[in-house]
Formats: sequence, C-alpha cells, structure tokens
Amino acid sequence: MKNAWLLPIVLGLSVAPAPAQTTAELIGDAQTPEDVLTHSMGYDRMSYSPLAQIDRSNIHRLVPVWSASVMNEFGELAAPVVYEGVMYIINGRWTFAIDVDTGRQIWRTPVVLEEGTRRNPYNRGAPVIYEGRLFRITLDNHVVALDMETGGELWKQKFAESSEGYYSTGAPVLAGDVLISGMSGGESTTRGFLDGWDPESGTKLWRRHTIPAPGEPGSETWPTDSDAWQFGGAPTWRSGTYDPELDLVYWGTGNASPWNPEPRGGLDSLYASSVIAVRPRTGEIACHYQYTPNAAYDVDGADEHVLADVRIDGRLRKVMFQANKNGFLYVLDRTDCSLIAAHPFVEVNWATHIDLATGRPVLTDLLERIVAGERVAIWPSRGSNAVPIAFNPDTGLVYTSTWHVPRIVQIEPPQERVIG
Repeated sequence: MKNAWLLPIVLGLSVAPAPAQTTAELIGDAQTPEDVLTHSMGYDRMSYSPLAQIDRSNIHRLVPVWSASVMNEFGELAAPVVYEGVMYIINGRWTFAIDVDTGRQIWRTPVVLEEGTRRNPYNRGAPVIYEGRLFRITLDNHVVALDMETGGELWKQKFAESSEGYYSTGAPVLAGDVLISGMSGGESTTRGFLDGWDPESGTKLWRRHTIPAPGEPGSETWPTDSDAWQFGGAPTWRSGTYDPELDLVYWGTGNASPWNPEPRGGLDSLYASSVIAVRPRTGEIACHYQYTPNAAYDVDGADEHVLADVRIDGRLRKVMFQANKNGFLYVLDRTDCSLIAAHPFVEVNWATHIDLATGRPVLTDLLERIVAGERVAIWPSRGSNAVPIAFNPDTGLVYTSTWHVPRIVQIEPPQERVIG
C-alpha cells in the first residue's frame, strides 16, 4: 500500500484543478461516470453507476492504492466530488483539492469558525462545483465560495446567528443559476428556512421559511393563541434534490419542536416532517406532502429524495422516493407531491398503515399513551437515518439501511420552577 501524506505545499503536480463546469455538465452527471459532479452521481440522486468493470467476480481483488489524511478528528460524513482528475473534499475543518491518481494535495483551505461556536464541526452532503467555484456550508452559518483552482475565498455570506440556536451541517444545491442552502437547529427552538443565493456574487435572492407565518397557507396548522410557529423547528439540515425538467427543488424538513405535541396544540405543524417542492428562482412552495403530521415521534423527513420515471399501472409517472425515518417507504408524484404508495420497511407501531385516499397515517393508540405520560417504545427509532438510499433503474429496486430498534420515550410531568 502506498501512503501519500498531505503536505502544506505540493510542487510539480501533474493535475491542476479544472476552472469551469457548466449547468449542462451537472445535469448530465449520471452519463459521465469518469466524473462525479454531484452528490449521489446525478441530480436524480439514484446513487447508481452504469460501470460494469468491477463485479462480483473481481471485487475481491480491490486493494488500497493510496491514502491521505483529511485532518479531521470528528470523522467524515460528507461525500467528495471529482472533476477532470481532481477530488474536492469538505469536512468540518477543511476543504481540499486532491489529485485522484496519487492522493497528493493540490490545495487546502481551513474552515475558520466564529469565536464561541460550540458544536462539533460535522459536515454532510457534498460540495457544489460550478463555473470554477466550489460552494460549501460551515457550522457557524456561512455559505462560502472558493476558487477551484487555488482554494482562495471568493465570497462568504452569513445567514443565521449561532447564539439563536442555528447551526449548519448540510450542503447546498445548485438549481439552474440559483444556489440553495438550508440550516440546522430545529431542536434549538429555531424556525426553519431555505435561502436562495446568486452563485456569482453571493447576493441573497430570497428566503423561504418552512413554518408559515400567521395568515400564510399552512398557518392554520399552528396554534393561533401563541408564538409556537416562531420556534417550531422544521429544519432543512440535509440537502435537496433538483429536477431540471420541472425546475423544482425537493427538500425534506425536520421534525417540529418540541416533539411533545401539546405546546403545538396537537395540530399538523406544517411544514415539519414534510417534503416541499420549491421554485428555485423565487422560493415559492409549489406543493408539499407531510410524512408525519403533528411530528410527535421525533422522526423527520429531512433525508434526500430519489427521482425516477416509473411505469405504474401502465402509465409512466414522474415520482420521488424516500425511505422515511418513520418506517415507511414513500412513492410520491413529483409533479404535485401527491401520494402514490407507502409501505413499511421496518417494524412500525405508531401507525397501522398510510391511507392512500387521504395521504395520512392511520394512527394506533401510541400517541394518546405518550401524551398521557406513559413510558412507551416507539417502533422504529429510525427507519433509515441520515444515509442516502439508492435506486437501480434497471431492476426497479430501492436499497436503504435500516434501524431495527425502538426508542423508549416518556413525557416528563411539568416541573415547578423556582426563580432565584
């Protein structure tokens, strides 16, 4: 095994970062397996490769060729992208450009967090590369654009305050000529949102909150006699999926806060635990589907969605899949977010099934028992948890990881608070 250790400066490299990528290249990523320009090898997020050189007969012959440290004590949760022989890697500490043939470092740029940032610097998703720029998110709520050739910073924009409970561990998505980013912190009494940015200048184009304000569509699913909507969660902490043909971005949202539904009036709490279809130029929500109304089980819909054209009952349908944390695998029509099918893929005890006529889960008595203060086991703890699924368009099979364990929960009775 050959080890290629990272050095502060590497001279005489045979590969230099390529300066430009086009929208057409990004859209055609799945058809160019020599490059990996997007997370999951294509805007459809199928995580599918047509390459056939490595198969069951020879996979045992794979051996490491080189290794390189990426200088991160918190582990790697993000995926790299590859363009013309250069691999671009992000984590909570650094951004790297690495020669894929040798593992040599071409450049590295540190992530300099604001003083007082206390969370561990994790990072998920993958960097976005476009027209010579690399885009990423940092834990302390910044969108950053770097020069792909040098790693130098081109622009940096702050979108939220850590002191208010916001942080960010996800990755942006490029939809046409708009860069879209999300946020984390739904558990910290924040209000979720997506931002749209001009990738060239860093100018913010729009903000779309994932909890509607009073008077907006969906606000009837929040109490009218409190400000719960201002602190109700629905974070956008993973990444979205872009359909260039429909010009829609599908973004899953996290659960409502707190997961105890009583402060939220026992209402649906839109758009928590949902998928929203957003028009990238304006941030308008074109349609939505809520996976877990009331969001009372600490499961969310934030994981990425896979897009495919599938023949159903003799008709070709534009669909999207998600293996939800609530234990059901959903098939939705991505033109209008309507439900087509939903089946459990792990043990589920909070609902008996999903009613295809209403699109809503048919609940068991579990929620009533939780609200009553009983100690209960919720199945599943996580159906699938923060890991992308894969789809083989040749076989029509979906692949996902699963958790076969329950979560034990009990709502604590109100505590008397003594001030002073």
